[in-house]
Amino acid sequence: MRMKAIQVREQLARGQTVLNGWSVIPGGFLAEVMASLGWDGLTIDMQHGMIGYPDMLAMLQAISTTPLTPLVRLAANDATLVGQALDAGAMGVICPLVNTADDAARFVAACRYPPLGIRSSGATRAMIYAGFDYGMVAEAQLLKFAMIETRDALDNLAAIAATPGLDGLYVGPSDLSLALGGSQGFDKDEPHMLDAYRAIVAACAANGLTAGIHTASPAFAARMAELGFRFITLVGDFNFIMAGRNVVQQARTLLGAAKGQS
Repeated sequence: MRMKAIQVREQLARGQTVLNGWSVIPGGFLAEVMASLGWDGLTIDMQHGMIGYPDMLAMLQAISTTPLTPLVRLAANDATLVGQALDAGAMGVICPLVNTADDAARFVAACRYPPLGIRSSGATRAMIYAGFDYGMVAEAQLLKFAMIETRDALDNLAAIAATPGLDGLYVGPSDLSLALGGSQGFDKDEPHMLDAYRAIVAACAANGLTAGIHTASPAFAARMAELGFRFITLVGDFNFIMAGRNVVQQARTLLGAAKGQS
């Protein structure tokens, strides 16, 4: 069985813009529901999500019921965490807090088998899920995104983007905003933030990488696509559930009005 095609990589190769979902709540069934919504890829968040390793494995298995690409946002730039996510079947990894070229090189090395890297051989579930030739072809297939979310990362942007084997840079807008003196949150469009986005897109273009970003609304996602981002996350499960508060409040208002009329 040959390694299955990675849908997101193929879309990016065709010049398409990828729409990525995000899961922070543990549970195989919830991941299966999220995967059914029509994303191109779905990322399991091991950094800020409430997700442990057994949860991640169950969620990757659930996502496998669909053709979309399963990714993991790592808890840290740690070779053991990289290997666990990839061995479990993640077809892409997003690494937080990559501040220097050395950080980026360590991350990429953890994703690659020797002699190009330091990843240990033992892709147990990945081989079953992706194909028995996984070990021979994974290097060219797996997606590797380094997060840009600090002032140091911006200062070292050119060197980070030039890291061999890296596939893309991914903006963590809330942390980047804090690092540049702003507030937490998504969809930041202050002039200095837009300048940072443009610099990241330009660094990606100069090095054949994909620019990615986290967004909180379809309108801002579209703006970022116009700016040159091609891997765009539109929040995820937690945000969708929290949006239900508005529905509950509307129901309370309508029910109160109905009660007053009775």
